[in-house]
Amino acid sequence: MATFNSIFPYDGAVIGTYPLMDKSDLDKKLIIAQKVFPFWAQQSFEVRASALKNAAEILRRDKDSLSGLITMEMGKLLEESKAEVEKCAVTCDYFAEHAGAFLKDEYVDAGYTTSFISYEPIGAVMAIMPWNFPFWQVFRYAAPTLMAGNVTFLKHAPNVCGCALAIEKVFIEAVGMEGVFQSVIIDTPLVEYLLDDDLVQAVTLTGSERAGSSVASLAGKLIKKQVLELGGSDAFIVLEDADIKQAAKVAVQSRMQNAGQSCIAAKRFIVTEAVYDSFFEEMNLLIGQLKPGNPLQVGVTLAPMARLDLAETLAGQLKESVSRGAVVATGGHFSGCNFDATILTGVQQEMRAFNEETFGPLAAIIKVKDEQEALLMANNSRFGLGSSIWTTDIEKGTALAKQIAAGAVFINSMVKSDARLPFGGIKKSGYGRELGKLGIHEFVNAKTITITRP
Repeated sequence: MATFNSIFPYDGAVIGTYPLMDKSDLDKKLIIAQKVFPFWAQQSFEVRASALKNAAEILRRDKDSLSGLITMEMGKLLEESKAEVEKCAVTCDYFAEHAGAFLKDEYVDAGYTTSFISYEPIGAVMAIMPWNFPFWQVFRYAAPTLMAGNVTFLKHAPNVCGCALAIEKVFIEAVGMEGVFQSVIIDTPLVEYLLDDDLVQAVTLTGSERAGSSVASLAGKLIKKQVLELGGSDAFIVLEDADIKQAAKVAVQSRMQNAGQSCIAAKRFIVTEAVYDSFFEEMNLLIGQLKPGNPLQVGVTLAPMARLDLAETLAGQLKESVSRGAVVATGGHFSGCNFDATILTGVQQEMRAFNEETFGPLAAIIKVKDEQEALLMANNSRFGLGSSIWTTDIEKGTALAKQIAAGAVFINSMVKSDARLPFGGIKKSGYGRELGKLGIHEFVNAKTITITRP
């Protein structure tokens, strides 16, 4: 029987083995969902909200065990795992409180006696989620999707099967029944089989550019709605009037959090020449204070990467960039999944460290003449997920923010996802939005209803 293994990244120990499902297993899951969807779709917002509030309570009740599972399966710091679980609980509470307002009938004066838009569930939403935030990536789509009256299937990353099944248990307990949320332990070939079912009307994917292209092609062939949140090479722009100490502090947090394994982590640090030296010195000092080690231990501040192949890919990007003239200012070595916090200077546009998403603790610093060159450099990317600008001139920062090709721009703070704000990218970073009012509207039927009285 084919299986997926769950491996603790810090030392390579196998901590779990999970058998893969076949078509007959999926058929059973589909039958359950087909029975449950009509019931769930007819429930009031109050009933669905009660289930989400239950989920939030369960997450907080079981935070220690759930966060420990996250750390064991993908390696992030235990405190980061606890914060992730809490963020999921907050998001459940948010959509429980606001979904009714987001999805209430919207009346429009169009010349009829009455005309309005009714936002209705569409069926099942299939989710293909990554390992780097194994709870948050799921809850940020699941909370609005379930509040909209849909049911869902989760195909999680193979190395976090334990998290996938734990999330399913949370929702079974929260809802009081099976079928509203189901995890499927399947390999890629069975994705099409599940997506082809008539109940499944949409797919949401967070992952790589290649995975997004593949799933978009498949969903397009099957005429199924898609939301794609893909890679990023976020620009972190430091202008000459920035608060350098604060910018450097947040730069290290943004780049090294989750061992640098985040789509919206700052990756390209674009610094004007007037403050380049002072920014580099401060960032280098702070990176030197990071303490790598076992992510379960208190005091460790740099976790291992999630898998050996990911560390090897990052090492290849680093090596190629150095061969083209970049300089390793600090770090640059790895052992197993444990990769040094690394600063790369002298980065140019033709290098992989500039052009590709570097998914790990590698910061590429680029010196530019002024804010206009910084803007050109930031936009010179096939990605467009998030960016940040550091300046004390808020009017100037706002003007620059409007010119950056990205789904989000944060002025004087780190790029983050937030349940209250739409999240997503443009260009090769994908399309569609999660979270906020726009996110919950992605997977509903916006039905026009008009009434003309005789």
